[in-house]
Amino acid sequence: MNITRFLQAGTNTIIVAAYDPNEGKTPSGKNGPRGDYTFTSGIWQSVWLEPVNEHYIRNIRLLPDIANNQLEVFVEARPAQIKATAFDGKKVVSEISGSTGMKLYIPIKDPKLWSPDNPFLYDLTITLTDNKGNITDEVRSYFGMRDIKLGSVNGIIRPLLNNRFVMQVGLLDQGYWPDGILTAPTEEALLYDMEFTKKAGFNLIRKHMKTEPKRFYYWADKLGLLVWQDMPAIWYQHEDTAKTRSVFRKELNAMIDDLYNSPSIITWVPFNENWGAFDVKEITDWVKKIDPSRLVNGNSGFNNNPDFQKAAGDPGNGDFVDTHIYVGPNGASKPDGKRAASLGEFGGVGLFVQGHMWPVENNAYAYEPTKDRLTDRYVFLMDQVEQLMKYQGLSIAIYTQTTDVEHEVNGILTYDRAVEKMDIERVKAVNKAVIKAGNELNQQMPPDRK
Repeated sequence: MNITRFLQAGTNTIIVAAYDPNEGKTPSGKNGPRGDYTFTSGIWQSVWLEPVNEHYIRNIRLLPDIANNQLEVFVEARPAQIKATAFDGKKVVSEISGSTGMKLYIPIKDPKLWSPDNPFLYDLTITLTDNKGNITDEVRSYFGMRDIKLGSVNGIIRPLLNNRFVMQVGLLDQGYWPDGILTAPTEEALLYDMEFTKKAGFNLIRKHMKTEPKRFYYWADKLGLLVWQDMPAIWYQHEDTAKTRSVFRKELNAMIDDLYNSPSIITWVPFNENWGAFDVKEITDWVKKIDPSRLVNGNSGFNNNPDFQKAAGDPGNGDFVDTHIYVGPNGASKPDGKRAASLGEFGGVGLFVQGHMWPVENNAYAYEPTKDRLTDRYVFLMDQVEQLMKYQGLSIAIYTQTTDVEHEVNGILTYDRAVEKMDIERVKAVNKAVIKAGNELNQQMPPDRK
């Protein structure tokens, strides 16, 4: 928001306020009247003030195009000239000049491709100049050259990252905290969860029913963590539909626009388990149209539904056949010839850790009595996942969950992040083994398909 017209000479006081009724008619995810956890309201992400010139860069949109060895750049600003320069460290890779409001293409010869194993990021500088050649604004950013799409691997439809199948082994990450609820207490705390995920051998985070501050996505880009991004659900979507549904669409579009430049995000998830779901087939197609460069999972876990709402079920379109199986993984989806098979949630096995539990009745989908037994159970589940990947066409498995959350004790970490509830070296070993087995499927492809 541009506040120039509100400023007066001398001292100004700026008050930032928000009205958030948290009544379930706007997207709130788990943090709403039918959610599971402590409710919060108001401003919970960073607010900042940034001085700019009269002519400034309002937004940039970056789209890697590895098929043509180039980066598509779109700069939103008043009509003016721009120059975009790509860097590999301090070395200039390429630069191009043009006008705002037009798509520009920066050549990236022999691009270093971004992936979980090699999350290489190019730096980018965009300068805006007036008709006299004076620089009026400059933005520094970054980008990753990567591609995500569906393709056939030995006759099975799977997601391809940079034209290769990468088995997605992920954690359901809800991003809740004992002290800040939706807000991580520090950036170090936010980063801790992500580094732990990487350390434990996972290559994917499903950011569940929540968006995060931009620093989260920066670290996902930097660390090499694939991200499935959920849209927070609305709850009372059958009431005042003209308003609530239009707000949902507006905020879904805004979320995609806000996070568009992050190379780590590979999949959008508009709905989860039919929570607040409406017009699922249409919205799945709509999201695909808004961002055709990513995959879309229209209704993750369509086999489940809340008791207050009839299940919308499988939309039949989008890029995934996605079921949630607790404890699973047996019973997971199979590819249907045009969509990949995903196990959007499974596991949820709990362990009580005295002195590190929320002061309520704690629960999980199943339980083990010790750290060793819980680790054994996880390894066994992932051995089953590998079988499903090799012989039933499964391409994604997302375990519930990163940390305990209030009453839920099915995290790999306790809610206070003080205790690792599994043997992380064994977790890492089995995760890496499953991902490696997925990589080997690429070697079985005919030479002309690699």
